[in-house]
Amino acid sequence: MSKMNQNGVVRLFIALAFLTSTTVSLPSSPDRFLKSALTSLRSPDVPQEYQELTLPSPSDHLTPSCSHLLLRHSFADTINKPPFTAPYTPPPSDCASPPWSRVVLDLRAASSGDQYDRISGLWLGGVELLRTSTAEPSPTGIFWKVRKDVTRYSSLFTRSDLNVTMMLENIVNDVYTGIYHINVTLHFYESNPVAISRRHSPADLIVPVGSHGGDRGFWFTIENQEESYSSSIRIPLNTRKIVLELYVSSHGNDEFWYSNPPDLYIETNKLAITRGNGAYREVVVKIDGRNVGSEVPFPVIFTGGINPLFWEPVVGIGAFNLPSYDMDLTPFLGMLLDGKEHEFSLSVNNGISYWLVDANLHIWLDHGALDVEAGSGVYESPKRHMVRKELLEELLDGSFKVEAEVRSEFDGWVKSSEGNLTTTVKSVFKLGSLVKFEKNGAYKRVEQRVESKRVVEVTNESGERVDRVVHQRSYPRTVITSTLRGLSNDKDMYVLVTNVSQALNERYSVGEALTEVYNRQDSDGWMQVEDHNVLAGEARTKQSLRYIDEFGCYSRTVVAADGEIAEDSSSDACPSSSSS
Repeated sequence: MSKMNQNGVVRLFIALAFLTSTTVSLPSSPDRFLKSALTSLRSPDVPQEYQELTLPSPSDHLTPSCSHLLLRHSFADTINKPPFTAPYTPPPSDCASPPWSRVVLDLRAASSGDQYDRISGLWLGGVELLRTSTAEPSPTGIFWKVRKDVTRYSSLFTRSDLNVTMMLENIVNDVYTGIYHINVTLHFYESNPVAISRRHSPADLIVPVGSHGGDRGFWFTIENQEESYSSSIRIPLNTRKIVLELYVSSHGNDEFWYSNPPDLYIETNKLAITRGNGAYREVVVKIDGRNVGSEVPFPVIFTGGINPLFWEPVVGIGAFNLPSYDMDLTPFLGMLLDGKEHEFSLSVNNGISYWLVDANLHIWLDHGALDVEAGSGVYESPKRHMVRKELLEELLDGSFKVEAEVRSEFDGWVKSSEGNLTTTVKSVFKLGSLVKFEKNGAYKRVEQRVESKRVVEVTNESGERVDRVVHQRSYPRTVITSTLRGLSNDKDMYVLVTNVSQALNERYSVGEALTEVYNRQDSDGWMQVEDHNVLAGEARTKQSLRYIDEFGCYSRTVVAADGEIAEDSSSDACPSSSSS
């Protein structure tokens, strides 16, 4: 049957389903699905390029001083096996010597066949450089690239005592045939003559907080809210600044945690699903049992998630380059600079199976001293305020709301060759969530909005401001799913009609310099599903990406429809006024 005739038949199926069916309850939606050969919505003549919309970088049009292959490997049947590991060699001597103005990680991937999306991590000496995921391939084949600025890891790239490690667990058999072929290269660019502030230059030392063995990757696998994993680390005595960079992704029963109902709903309706514990998660960082920071991470939708037809060939926000989160821990140097090991631990409040979490400690040293003095000041333990409203209605209907706010403030001083500087860190995040079931659970509406703000201010002994960094994030999301069954008696076959709106907006300022990024996707479509296999469907995704800073602007809008780019426009013109 041709694609046009097939889709016409299914559209008729949907119309009849609305008229003749009783809705089917699938309260575990959204879910993960696998595209089959029947759902190739484009001409299958040549491999297709997939992409995640990103901002242009100054290095995009520059020639690197040198390019250095980091790894080349094909990930076939790698499930339950150790990650790929190889010795790392620094760039050759004829490459520009550090400090580099920019170092860019360039990942190239290709695959063909049938395969689920897979999560992947890339580490150098146990330090995570990239958290990424794969696209679901087609029989003809797909390919994509990821370019990430990794200049902040420069201190690692000159070392010759490290291993490069990549974890990508994959299953290859008669059903799942896709093998992922991965090449990763580092591009080094010569030093820019423009001076960079010492406070914002790459760290002198980077220490991983993660699994020590590495047989399952260097991330911690967190299965529930009681689990907490840690690394024992001795901080150098001449440390003047320390920042923790957090990497996190959610999977399994918590892949769509923002849509999970409370356990009360599952138990009352005697449902055989395991995606519960409500719609609130918070990744927590502690030092020696003391809470020093937390984050509600942006929930990335992978390419098999909700409706995989939405994500071809433009993937969801963050799917190829998951965001990381910085927490300035300088206020705690007063307790860390004692020559002893300290426990840096990671956990997930309200989490269920499973989360992959690790972190990097970026450490700046005082090269003019063997040790520095430091002391702690204000410590306002995070104050949490949460309200849950749970309303059970008839049959499988119900409405569940969560409102949460977390505030914290820390400060501490460090006396080094820079002087006696006090660092104050203030952070707040707010979460609002709604999970609502109607029509006997077949209609599900999920709304979530997360807003966070973290302010780091450095002052000298006179109280004068030396530095101020403000980072704000907001990510609103709406997911609506309607599950229909009509003409078929097959309990595993149904039609899923879905709308998704999501955004990741950021405002970042250093001193008076302000950068704003607005990134939004709106998707709608339907698919015919048997078990977790997509048999047919239609999909449309529109994405708008805007960037504004003191030097200029950039915007790009792309529309993807039924597996092809329908519209693609970009501009360097600045709008008269910015709006989120």
